[in-house]
Amino acid sequence: MKIDLNSKRALVTGATGGIGEAIAKALLEAGAEVVISGTKVEKLEKLEAELGSEGKVIPIPSNLGSPEDIQNLISQTTEIDGGIDILINNAGITRDGLLLRMHEDDWQNVMEINLKAVMMLTKGMLRNMLKKRWGRIINITSIVGSTGNPGQSNYAAAKAGLVGFSKSLAQEVANRGITVNCLAPGFIETEMTNKLSDERKKILVNNIPMQKMGRPEDISFPVLFLASEQASYITGQSLHVNGGLAMI
Repeated sequence: MKIDLNSKRALVTGATGGIGEAIAKALLEAGAEVVISGTKVEKLEKLEAELGSEGKVIPIPSNLGSPEDIQNLISQTTEIDGGIDILINNAGITRDGLLLRMHEDDWQNVMEINLKAVMMLTKGMLRNMLKKRWGRIINITSIVGSTGNPGQSNYAAAKAGLVGFSKSLAQEVANRGITVNCLAPGFIETEMTNKLSDERKKILVNNIPMQKMGRPEDISFPVLFLASEQASYITGQSLHVNGGLAMI
């Protein structure tokens, strides 16, 4: 059965990253109008040009570390006729380091963008979904939110917190036709993983039963399913996509 999102509008944060771009493309191909957001204005404009389809791509630059930018993003999207039906909280940052050496700002910045911004955006989009009695909220978490990872105590804590947040919200809005789910990627071929040394990549791949990293499309297609009507009875769940690295 083909997924049809022709009557829906989605917001994808962190759209200029590899995973965000793939998600935006998949939603657009399924017929949704897509609001793409990110900090890099030139990349947003380039992505709009690449995806551009009869005005169905709307770029809105936003720094999720800024409460003012978050409120502006909420205002601009809710003012669009019909508002947002599908919210993909994909944006995130890392500030890695062993805890003993971690600066408090590195902890706080990761929490602000990876967790607090998700709460603020989701809260801002909920009223419209409640009125429509339909909505999809999909939070991109990470394998490390379940397994932990040395040097990423801040990132792992934020992603684990996102899972608890999603499960709680799912229970609050389930009777209003709104689902809330998480998708947890493993190691995916993106700009972030491309910065790793060949030796480090080899070690990582050797630990993955499928013996390869995933592609951004391996994340975007499951997200598309969770955003669809076909997933209407799935909520409060975390879907792990990691090639068998962690069988959770």
